[in-house]
Amino acid sequence: MELFLIRVNPRNPRFKFRFASCARFPSCYNTRMKSAYELAMERLQKQAPTTKLTTKQKNALAELDSQYAAKVAQREIALKGEIMQAQSIGKDEEADQLRAQLNYDRAKLQAELEEKKERVRKGEA
Repeated sequence: MELFLIRVNPRNPRFKFRFASCARFPSCYNTRMKSAYELAMERLQKQAPTTKLTTKQKNALAELDSQYAAKVAQREIALKGEIMQAQSIGKDEEADQLRAQLNYDRAKLQAELEEKKERVRKGEA
């Protein structure tokens, strides 16, 4: 049972309160304070409503993930071999450049993947 503070006599300038149950106020049934998380989720739902993906779209997204994971792995294998070789002969600057190249390639492939995923979600591809 929920209890609420109510003012005993609204005309009296002194504040005297007492507890009252929800049974006395039918308007308070099924009302509870929402958490900050719930309020944020409601705002988010109003701004950008979620859409259900079809099975075809889900399969296309999974295929894109696997393709780009393979591309990243292929690029890592190629460049890590070169990095190891550069380190073994003492060319640390060249190894650093190759690491930077690897990071750039990963970011580029990730951006490309997200762009294609967004097209699939919108139903363009």
